[in-house]
Amino acid sequence: MPSEEVLQAIRDAESEADEMVAEAKAAREERIAEARDRADDIIETAEEDAEAMKQERLESALEEIEAERERILEEGREERDAIVAEAEDRLDEAIEFAVGRFEEAVHAQT
Repeated sequence: MPSEEVLQAIRDAESEADEMVAEAKAAREERIAEARDRADDIIETAEEDAEAMKQERLESALEEIEAERERILEEGREERDAIVAEAEDRLDEAIEFAVGRFEEAVHAQT
């Protein structure tokens, strides 16, 4: 019967080893799942950070564009005002010139 006891001890050891292997596999699968969850969280955070950075850069670029637009518009208004002022200054000259030419034409006909 001692060999029956040895066989039982071997079976018990094999059963215990199978349990240990199953526990190790389960623990490995759990660690893999946790690692995937952490990786997903890291990716999600990185994507959120990238989106926030993109929005900040977009807003900054839009502010710069708006400032440049306003500067260009202001330059245009200043140029327009200068042209209008010059035209107004020359309007009297143009009227005097036109009247003078008209008077010359009238005198030439008489």
